[in-house]
Amino acid sequence: MPYQTLVFDLDGTLTDPLLGIFRCMNFALTSFDYPPRKEAEIIPFIGPPLEVALSALSGSDDETHVKALMATYRERYGELGFAENTVYDGIIELLDSLRERGQPMGVCTSKFEKYAIKVLEQFNLRDYFQFVSGGDYGIAKSRQLADLLDAGTITRDALMIGDRAVDLTAAHSKGLASAGVLWGYGSLAELSAESPAHLCESPAALLRVVTN
Repeated sequence: MPYQTLVFDLDGTLTDPLLGIFRCMNFALTSFDYPPRKEAEIIPFIGPPLEVALSALSGSDDETHVKALMATYRERYGELGFAENTVYDGIIELLDSLRERGQPMGVCTSKFEKYAIKVLEQFNLRDYFQFVSGGDYGIAKSRQLADLLDAGTITRDALMIGDRAVDLTAAHSKGLASAGVLWGYGSLAELSAESPAHLCESPAALLRVVTN
């Protein structure tokens, strides 16, 4: 296998989170008397950290207020939103094939770790992965990857797999190779601009590049 560990993003890579994120964002915003946003306004914020999304959508950079919005978002997400995902077509087959080959795999997501685990468990994905790294306020994905490297959980031979530029830039900042996937929320232009080692249009295409 060409990579020691495959590190997957969650939202937009393993599962499609749009419905849950859309409803939870609007639950948080309207709870603080902001107008609800349309799907098209929320889609660009699928992938980056939650505080970035809620700060932009509310127009507030007050840390205390943004944290209150995040807590309200997570109130609904922890009860309902986590289950409003769908697993992308071909992901189960991809993970089955990789596990059969003995490929170590993990998840690195900006999502709060306990909710990432809830999503994975909800869709019977948790057992494929040796570790789950989740984010929190002010913790960039590059910091998460650095912590995984420092702990020896992954090595420099790992591959970061994600659908947004933030996944690829985090990998490159730590000297890791990256793969951009085109079935999520990042465009071809966005991902190509980061010069990933691989660009994959489908889970089957990803399987080919990580097993050859």
